[in-house]
Amino acid sequence: MKHIFVILVLLFAAVGPAQAACLSDAAARKVVASGQAASLGSVKGRVQGEILKAQLCEQGGGYVYVLSVKNGGKVTTVTVSAR
Repeated sequence: MKHIFVILVLLFAAVGPAQAACLSDAAARKVVASGQAASLGSVKGRVQGEILKAQLCEQGGGYVYVLSVKNGGKVTTVTVSAR
């Protein structure tokens, strides 16, 4: 029984809820240039703090920015819609 539980936990972790698949820099530039996603500059006002790292990713049929943000001495990961 314990083995079945472990297998189910590992299976859920592998499948998980709508994982983000991040684009290469070149692919991200093409998506933004085509208008399918907003530029980082146009969405950065939605977060408070300093953006340390940004990746454009596909998630749930659309695009999101996954951002590492430093605010108040803490670094957190924030996901923002790229619409």
